[in-house]
Amino acid sequence: MSSHTSSLRRLALVAAAAAVAVTSFAPAGAAAPTARPAASGLKWGSCPTGAPAPQQCATLRVPLDYRHPHGRTIAIEISRIPAADPAKRKGVLMTNGGGPSASLDVPTALGGLLPAEVRASYDLVAFDPRGIGHSTPISCGRGADELVRDLQYGILSFPAADGSIAANVSYAKRMAEQCAANSGPMLPHLTTANVARDMDQIRRALGERTVSYYGISWGTYVGSMYRALFPRTIDRMVIDSSVDPNERGYADFQAFSGAMEDRWPDLAAFGVAQADTVRLGTTPREVRKNYLALTAALDRKPVTLAETKAPINGNFVRMFTWQLSYSDASLTGAEAAPMAQLWRAAGNVAAGRATDADRTFLAGLANGLVAQGTLSGVPQDNLFSAGWAYSCGDKAWPRGVRTYARNVAADRAAYPLMAGAPANIAPCSAWAVRPTAPEPEVTETGKRNVLILQNERDPSTPLRTAQGMRRAMGSDAVLVTVDAGGHGVLVHPKPNACAIGALESYLMAGKLPAGDLACK
Repeated sequence: MSSHTSSLRRLALVAAAAAVAVTSFAPAGAAAPTARPAASGLKWGSCPTGAPAPQQCATLRVPLDYRHPHGRTIAIEISRIPAADPAKRKGVLMTNGGGPSASLDVPTALGGLLPAEVRASYDLVAFDPRGIGHSTPISCGRGADELVRDLQYGILSFPAADGSIAANVSYAKRMAEQCAANSGPMLPHLTTANVARDMDQIRRALGERTVSYYGISWGTYVGSMYRALFPRTIDRMVIDSSVDPNERGYADFQAFSGAMEDRWPDLAAFGVAQADTVRLGTTPREVRKNYLALTAALDRKPVTLAETKAPINGNFVRMFTWQLSYSDASLTGAEAAPMAQLWRAAGNVAAGRATDADRTFLAGLANGLVAQGTLSGVPQDNLFSAGWAYSCGDKAWPRGVRTYARNVAADRAAYPLMAGAPANIAPCSAWAVRPTAPEPEVTETGKRNVLILQNERDPSTPLRTAQGMRRAMGSDAVLVTVDAGGHGVLVHPKPNACAIGALESYLMAGKLPAGDLACK
């Protein structure tokens, strides 16, 4: 989720987030090979994630509060894969895999995705953002069983079957209280702007005068904040599946409803193609009608499975349909396609004919989501808790329950696929700390150095939010759209040659398209 739910919003879906002094800006033109400078105090070694060589990791201490730079410090865990061909080295490509979530292993994940010339020419550098993963992690004190039980409140805040939000209000207050009790001193400092400040500390520690950047999903906001705060130290920037910098916080979540509608035609076509397996109809209209009927039936009569604490109801199906729609990998494999398995298993459960395989699959989705969001040596709830912390820390959410109740009712009517969840109340409504400083404004800087990549049918960061980023950056940016569904252009299972070519041309030669470009 652009602020919260994935770590690509996390490169996991590839298979199935006080300014310091700066130096002069280097224009985004062709550059001579750049020798790797000596890093300042960074001791590189193996990574706590167990990522294989050539990825290396190091720890950097940064101020918790940049207004008090000599006060308490926190750890930022950094990773890198050196440029494959030192003779061609152009510099550092800083990366962020979205979320907010762990990004330490993004260099390894990107190794199989970036064009070979880019890998040869750039050191790939990433880091776990403050409060996340191996960077002084926060915790709200929640265990795995609680996380699984509350998935339908903690990922997106799904209302009850009748649209009421009383249970969501209780969850939001409880979660906010737990986070304040367990990680209160950290919460005021978990902001995307502070992540950008940490990035510049990393740049300085690496000894680099400028850095280039690739970020996806929430990583697009990280990049835009870095560019706003440190315009003279950013060289070439590529942002993929962009948020709108002027629609953050609650508005960011509300965008999911329309985004899912954008993605639905692809899912309906899949349902038609897999009609014999999923049994939702033989036309797109039938698939939509029967899908909505299926979720409504499970709302009326939810099912409990011994294998998981997550209730199997309409919201379960809605949530995982949305999550699986992030990647076309979920729509491949014929009968084995994850989306087909979800819809078939849900239909069988609703009809009282569930097989052992159906129950195992559904329980595996719920339990696996929590397991995949748990990192070794890190509090179990870290990724779930940190996602909310950043959502709440960047921009204040409405406090009044009536606002959410009214918006949920309207959203359920306009966007039935998501049943009002994106408009619902969340822990941010009761968060213990309010943002104390305005977010840096994303504007034109006079340097044309941003390439925005965007799928047209993205269920998480829709085309209109990328257009919002494009408007904010004005003539500094070029928007490349792709006639495709799913979250992420670079990570798409069928890479678009036109878009990836634009990325390679820009990172290698500094050449942006002359204007906005539509790739088929």
